[in-house]
Amino acid sequence: MDDDSELIAISALSQWGYCPRRCALIHVEQTFEENIYTLRGELEHQRVDELGGELKDGVRVERGLPLWSKRLGLTGRADAVEFHGQTPYPVEYKHGRKRRRPEAELQLCAQAMCLEEMTGQPVPKGAIFHQGSRRRTEITLDENLRRRVEEAVAAVRALLSSETLPEPVNDARCDLCSLKESCLPELVASRARLRQAQHGLFCAKDLAGTP
Repeated sequence: MDDDSELIAISALSQWGYCPRRCALIHVEQTFEENIYTLRGELEHQRVDELGGELKDGVRVERGLPLWSKRLGLTGRADAVEFHGQTPYPVEYKHGRKRRRPEAELQLCAQAMCLEEMTGQPVPKGAIFHQGSRRRTEITLDENLRRRVEEAVAAVRALLSSETLPEPVNDARCDLCSLKESCLPELVASRARLRQAQHGLFCAKDLAGTP
């Protein structure tokens, strides 16, 4: 894909994996708000970026490395990439303690796929570093995860093209989201349920032959 206007930010895949409506609010509506979690994450990423490149125990570490993939139409940057010999090993930093983060796995795998295209080297594994607990989780970048990345890229591209907001997830994820006040998940979900109930009522009347 040669048109830069069609490029998707790698971070958008993570936003979409967390909540498609959040992804649309940020990348379609250009909406963003801070909360305690985003502020902490921003501070922690600033500390990561300030470290720069280094050589540690024979492993070269590059921070803030620009990434791109012409095939997938992706652009962004990696928090850190370790080079074990010629093999890149991306490390994505996330705020909070160690827990399963499917959306971060999408982002990490997309970074790996970019690195493979850029370097010509296979990237079979990467890691998510949990800054709250100072622990990392190694992720095997298998075919299933790579297929999920390709599906996510297609879904995000369709979302950006449609310029419409998906329905809110309206679950526990909303309590941690900085865009909750802009999204109004409970109100929007209530309206959607009301529309569905009204539609069901009218359909039932039609089937019953009610005038």
